[in-house]
Amino acid sequence: MSKIRQVWEAYHPIVHLLMAGTVFVQLTQSMSIPFLAIYLGETTKLSHAYIGLIIGAGPLAGTVGGFVGGILSDLFGRQKLMFFSLLAMACSIIGFITVPHPIGLLLISLVMGLAASIFGTVSKALMGDLTPEHKRFRVFSNRYLANNLGFAIGPMLGAFLGISGSNLAFILTAVSVVSFAVILLVACRRCGVTDDGGRNGEVERASLAEIWQVLRRDVVLLTFVTGGILLVTVYGQMSVTLSQYLRENFSEGVALFGTLMSVNGFTVLLLQIPLTRLVERYSLFARIAGGAVLMAIGEVGFAFSPDWAWFITAMIVFTLGEILIVPAEYAQIDVISPANMRGTYYGAQSATMLGSFLGPWAGGMVLTAYGGPVMFLVMAVLALVSLIFYWLGRRLHEKRKQLTNAIAETAM
Repeated sequence: MSKIRQVWEAYHPIVHLLMAGTVFVQLTQSMSIPFLAIYLGETTKLSHAYIGLIIGAGPLAGTVGGFVGGILSDLFGRQKLMFFSLLAMACSIIGFITVPHPIGLLLISLVMGLAASIFGTVSKALMGDLTPEHKRFRVFSNRYLANNLGFAIGPMLGAFLGISGSNLAFILTAVSVVSFAVILLVACRRCGVTDDGGRNGEVERASLAEIWQVLRRDVVLLTFVTGGILLVTVYGQMSVTLSQYLRENFSEGVALFGTLMSVNGFTVLLLQIPLTRLVERYSLFARIAGGAVLMAIGEVGFAFSPDWAWFITAMIVFTLGEILIVPAEYAQIDVISPANMRGTYYGAQSATMLGSFLGPWAGGMVLTAYGGPVMFLVMAVLALVSLIFYWLGRRLHEKRKQLTNAIAETAM
């Protein structure tokens, strides 16, 4: 009991609530949103490419959510913004199963992506405000694990209950999001949480204009971002095209897809920490290269897998690559960014989310024109091609560093 009390007292009650809410909402969301491509494929006559366009539009809108969230939180306050962004998410989820028009579905996806991005940005800022600086890394790590815990359990639970991708799953998700919004708003007011983040809430914000300027000036950053776009094209929304391929080519494709999504989540949960520690001795480029190769192998596995066992094996390999790449990408940006421009450089890194739009859309076109195996092989090639840009960026950064050191020595 004392151990539980220690854990409870280690963080602010609102931080605990945000963690629990993340697990609960992600659990229900993973019964519906990953199956959206399957749902639209079964209930509409839309092409693979247009379905990919609809789903990819959400992350595309989300790329500006961080900037919009910062501005709106100053205008309206974090509590109201979190509440209304969650309500917008819930309305969007219901909209997916009630709006039949393609343009309407596209607009709903844009609202969903923007609202989810705003909530994520503002809630992370609030967690940072309510947590002492020396505990923040642990809090954000726990948030990532909570997110994957819900995502690992949800698809398998939904498949077991027979509701994955059904109207009931979307309704259940919307209800859980609204419930979380109400509980969070009430809890913030009862705990006396204010919208003024104070000194802890001060963050360096980068405008879109500043990000565009730094991308134009810094060739090293531009090459890394280009490589990142290619990688995110491969893994950012891979579930969209994978789900469509499985539904059309396997008798129990929907159940297999749910299992693969859970395998992805559980692999991250179980292996993220030990694998990250294991590869710390290697350079960032080596980690990204290893991750890209594993992703490529996973994509080749998807292309030629004949049954469940092979698909599960391919998903594990693919996820190992994802675990290696995601933290290394951000660390790479941290290495090249000047101390006084770190916020701008991280803002530029968010441009890689363009890949989450390109993956479902372009992948859907290739899937329609040439079939699943060719699509997976194209993704494998993109993963490997991205390494050219990371290698080039590393070389340019090393040359720039050597030149800077030489100038400094000459000045002395």
